Parts: sequence; structure tokens; C-alpha cells
Amino acid sequence: MKFSRPVLLRTLSSLTLALGGALGDAHAQTLLPLDSRPTTRVLPALIADLRGGAAHVPPASMLGNAQVGADPAALTAWLEAQPKDGPLIAALDALAYGGLVQSRKSPLSAAEALVRLEPLRTWTARTGQPVYAFVTLPREPDATNRERNLAVTRTLLDWARAGSFAQLHVSWDDALPGSPAPAEGAALAKEAPANVLVYPGADEVLSMLTARALAPQPATVTFEYSDPAAARQVMKYEGIPLTQSAVNHAQASGFTVQEAGQGGRADLTVFVFNGGDPRHAAVRVSRLLAAGPVAVADVEKVNLGNSRLWQDMQTLRRTANLKALAAWGTPGNNLGAALAHAKVALAPGTDPVRQDALLAREYANDVIYSADLRAALRKAIPEAQLTAPGTQDALLNLARNAFPLRLGDTYTLQDATLPWGRSFEWDFTLTPQP
Repeated sequence: MKFSRPVLLRTLSSLTLALGGALGDAHAQTLLPLDSRPTTRVLPALIADLRGGAAHVPPASMLGNAQVGADPAALTAWLEAQPKDGPLIAALDALAYGGLVQSRKSPLSAAEALVRLEPLRTWTARTGQPVYAFVTLPREPDATNRERNLAVTRTLLDWARAGSFAQLHVSWDDALPGSPAPAEGAALAKEAPANVLVYPGADEVLSMLTARALAPQPATVTFEYSDPAAARQVMKYEGIPLTQSAVNHAQASGFTVQEAGQGGRADLTVFVFNGGDPRHAAVRVSRLLAAGPVAVADVEKVNLGNSRLWQDMQTLRRTANLKALAAWGTPGNNLGAALAHAKVALAPGTDPVRQDALLAREYANDVIYSADLRAALRKAIPEAQLTAPGTQDALLNLARNAFPLRLGDTYTLQDATLPWGRSFEWDFTLTPQP
């Protein structure tokens, strides 16, 4: 009997779930996101769900946004109500300050913030489950009390040293030239225990910790750059070269970096598009896919995918064969998101239907929206009017020409919203056609 691609995907999905249950898959994770944005809340959960589970995640209404921080008492109560049969992956800024935005300006003292985090310090002792956590060093010039944030972070290093965290990642957010965060991070790294990593990042870190907890199997990765010379230059938002950021995010996601040509082919090749001819890059990705698993991180421009690259990838019908793709944010955001997704996708028991759906969502968000739809929306509706009635209908009308979207399955756009009332990010629902 011959199956169509969608039917074959769904048949494989059923077999994968049955096999996964027979092999005794890990229990579902509990995720405490940085805030309510889709990149920090929805994406990590979808990565966690690739093997057929359903991660426990707070509703968006319980998490912080640009104006109002999360209620720490409500979050603590929610956490305590969750099943204690799997690891906890937590953005500590959400509980300590109310979210990423609030971590920069919260008037709390260090002692008050640490009281809020106390339930996580005792989590492993009380539940027997590991905690994978991260905290950020705030960006300049927004931070109003850097010394408070540093004091909290130093105490968290002590907690990690004492075994409260299986992993603690200390990351710094949007380090523009002159930011003190890189120097602060370097100083913290000197005193950090072995279960602590320090590097630039923020929005992508929960996804990487999710991958580290869910797919702990060893894996190797090789990076290939479309412009190798440019990759050695210091990046605007991280204060380090792109090549070093790639290494940082690989290690944070649980990969071992393998140089090209050393020790045979790595388990994964990440093609990093950082400039040059996008058509040549698409052909190169196609050739790499013929040899093994590939993920693509499009970092040529911040928050903006390269339309030509992805159009050519679609023409070659290669997008659906990727282990992951990312083009939505800063270079670090994209590297981390791609590596996290790929790490779980490489693991045994990955559901092929969910994998295809996640690739479709990444394409819709990172390419369709970031490269084209966001600009069209800004042209059609002034930013100050995006919360007015009718915006959702206008957004759907603008997006109509980009759908249906075909990868393995073919997807239609069901709804779309601007969850923070701004054009920077959208949330949406894709439905596979029968």
C-alpha cells in the first residue's frame, strides 16, 4: 500500500508514540517561562512536546508582559500544583521579579527576590526532581539596580554549588557596546561551579534548557557559515564573535562541538547564514542534507529572515527535511532556538507529525512574519493603533496570500493575534489540511 506524505507522517506518528510508551519515555516537564511572549512560552513547550508528551506551562495570563509583571504568589501556587514526576525548567527572573522587563527596573531588594526563589532552592530536596534554571544580567541603559541583580546571581551560584540546580545558566541580555554585562559575566564565570554556564542570551535559554533536560544523550555538532570571515567579527548584541556564540549555545543545549573534517561527520550540521548569496546558501544546505541531519540559523539580520534564502529552500523542497530552522531574533536567539529544537528532534522517539508542525510554525513565524508580514502590518496600521478593534482581521487579511504553507503536511492559518499589542511578535494557529 502506498501512502501520501501526510498520511505517512500520521502513521509514523502513531508508531512513534506507541514505541515511545514501550520504551518508557521521560515524564512531562514543567516549564516556568520568562514571560508571556510566544518565543519564550510557546516555542519551548512545543520543543518539549516533540516526543509526544504535553509540557506543563502556565497560561499566558499568569505571566508577565511589557506593562505588568507576573504575580509571584500565583506562580508559586501554580508550580506547587503541578505533577512532580518530571524536571522543572525555570526562568528565575519570572519568579524573582515578574519577568524579563521587570528584572531591569524592579524595586525589590536582593533579599526579597531570593525569598521568592526559595521554593526552587528546595525543589529537588522536596520532590526528587532536578531543576534546570537560568537568570539574566539586565541590559543597559534599562537596568536601574545592577548591583541587586548581581547579588541575587551570586547567591544563585552558591545554590547551584550546593546542588539545588542540576544546571544554572547565567546569561546577559542585549549587550550593546559599552554594556557592563560581558565583564560581569566574565567575573561570575571565574567563580562558577561546574554545573553553571555563563554566556550571552535571554529569550532562547528556556528552550535550550528544555532540550538539555529532555534529550540528555551525547551529540556532536558542526557549524558551517555562509561568510566565514564575517563570523569571526564581534556581534552587536552579544559582544563576542558569532563563532563563539555558536559554541556557547551548542554547549548550553548539550552538544559537543566538532570541527569540520575531524573525527567523521557530526550528528548535526548547523548551517549559519550570515551573509552572501542566499541562492548559493540554499543549494549548499540541500547538499548538506543529502549527507545527514541539518538545522539552519539565519542570522544575517536581527529579527529579520532572508526571504530569498527561504523561498529557494521551499523551491528545492528541502525545508521539511530540516531538523530545525530559526530566523526570528538576534544571532544568539536564532542559534539557541535552532540547536534546542534540533537536539530534541535528533533524540529517539520524536513524533514526525509534531516535528513537521513545529517546522511549519517556525517558518510561519521566522520567515513569513519576520521577513514580510510584520513590515506590511506596520505599513497598513500605525504602531499606536495596533490595539484598536479590527487589527486581528487586518492581520489575517495581510497574511492570507502566504498560506496555505506546505512542508510535509499543508497548513492553513486559523487565527492570529498581537499578544503584546505591538507588531514585534504575533501568535497564531496553524491547522494541517486533511
